Amino acid sequence: MTTVNVSDRSAHDLKADALVLGTVETDGKAALAAGHGLPRPAVAHVAAQLSALQATGAAEEVVTIAGVPGVAAARVVLTGLGKGTARTTSFDHEVLRRAAGAATRSLKNATRVALALPTSGVESVAAVAEGAALGAYRYAGVRGPSAKAGKPVGTITVVTADARLKPVKAAATRAAVLADAKAYARDLVNTPPNQLFPQSFADSVKARNGAASSKVTIKVLDEKALQKGGFGGIVGVGQGSVNPPRMVTLTWNPPKAKGSVALVGKGITFDSGGLNIKPASGMLTMKSDMAGAAAVAATVFAAAELGLPVKVTGYLCLAENMPSGTAQRPSDVVTMRNGTTVEILDTDAEGRMVLGDGICLAGEAKPDAIVDIATLTGAQMVALGARVAGIMANQDDFRDRVRAAADVAGEAAWPMPLPADLRSQLDSGVADLAHKGERWGGMLTAGIFLGEFVPEGTPWAHVDIAGPSYNEGSAWGYTPKGGTGFGVGTLLSLVEGYAG
Repeated sequence: MTTVNVSDRSAHDLKADALVLGTVETDGKAALAAGHGLPRPAVAHVAAQLSALQATGAAEEVVTIAGVPGVAAARVVLTGLGKGTARTTSFDHEVLRRAAGAATRSLKNATRVALALPTSGVESVAAVAEGAALGAYRYAGVRGPSAKAGKPVGTITVVTADARLKPVKAAATRAAVLADAKAYARDLVNTPPNQLFPQSFADSVKARNGAASSKVTIKVLDEKALQKGGFGGIVGVGQGSVNPPRMVTLTWNPPKAKGSVALVGKGITFDSGGLNIKPASGMLTMKSDMAGAAAVAATVFAAAELGLPVKVTGYLCLAENMPSGTAQRPSDVVTMRNGTTVEILDTDAEGRMVLGDGICLAGEAKPDAIVDIATLTGAQMVALGARVAGIMANQDDFRDRVRAAADVAGEAAWPMPLPADLRSQLDSGVADLAHKGERWGGMLTAGIFLGEFVPEGTPWAHVDIAGPSYNEGSAWGYTPKGGTGFGVGTLLSLVEGYAG
């Protein structure tokens, strides 16, 4: 876990492997941003280097120079903040996150990093700390003994005049916890599917809980318990695999909790499509189809580590969707946890089936609210692209609350409707529900289907993260290639809202 500190010492005096400063774009040229605190000779040297390198100061541009006079750090990393002047002291929090993340992401063999970016208040300090810690993430991968790994960033220090204030110190602590939680979610998503399957996912959760001496309570339902408990949705999805399904419940229940929130995550550890098999190219990222469950697990642990006075229960709906002689068939009818019968139309629309059972189980505990999060539909990416999640809910004010939490976290999300006239697409001639509607509006009908399993009167939101959960392109800002950990920030901010 990366350590995050704050300091009110002069940035140029801090002993670090790298000192990160901001640049701004003025008339197409880069200039040092406010907040650096460098002596004049150092400023002159940096300005000359920026000019020689033809730096622009554009957002997320990163330039590294060495041997800056009067600076203790061996390297000075200059990260772009975009349009501004040398006197601009206020920047959007997400701009700060991405700039800090781009800087630490560029570093190799730098264990101690200090950042002196323009900050004005605890929220901007938090944004710099979060971005830097998130950008420092590295996935170790599965490598042989001869592989050489560079030294990761171990300590991050954010320079701020307010370093002695308790809220600022608390923001640094939270940033470290959030980054560690996202790193866990990213690691889970990046793990090869022959190593991460329902039981090993459950084992990972138990191992993390034990290593942290956490007070999270964990319960695992195996395939026999799921069959006995009437979880027809998740049993049906998992019946074609040699790796049977699991329902994992994680509960953080502090004394005098101010509320209760249930989080339900889709955990398809690999999605071949089942008998409605995907094309070969469509399977290349399907190890990431458990990103919703990863976000839920990480959030529960983060809430416990921060000691939030809110009961948080996570439900990980884990299954592997494979074709075989025992696999679920189109036209099968299964009975869900709440007794609803569902006609299966497409075995590649399996996520809503495991989530339906998970939402039923969550509702039985009568929480104040339920949020499910899932890599659910390709239609989400068609509508909103690869970086923006879709949020649907049974109450507009609760949807807005989840959207506000996403905004605070810097995770792009957009509110989407659940049109009542689309409900008829889920009518079945042989069961209570058909599990899939028409192609058009597929993200919305998936949300409508899930809404059928929410207890009446319980606020509920569905977050579709099919696009932003996995980055197939180049890294950007604090977002690496591969698993992104998207959703952890939103869910944690939402839970914090219940803590007051």
